[in-house]
Amino acid sequence: MSIFVEGALVLILAGIAAIVVALGIKLFKGTGDRAATAEDARVIQETYQGLTRLEKRIETLETILFDRKREDHRE
Repeated sequence: MSIFVEGALVLILAGIAAIVVALGIKLFKGTGDRAATAEDARVIQETYQGLTRLEKRIETLETILFDRKREDHRE
């Protein structure tokens, strides 16, 4: 794998770890009021959606790089 792809995977894993830590803190901290809970849920959903978009971009870049590498070997 290239350094770029490895770096992207590290970012994805770091994002997932951050979500897990945030959820863990929330569980130990208590439920709190509904507005804070709704805000936390919104932030987690936005983070998840951002990570999903990042994963799709990485897959697209991997495809592009793989195709270029394959074309270079043909020539």
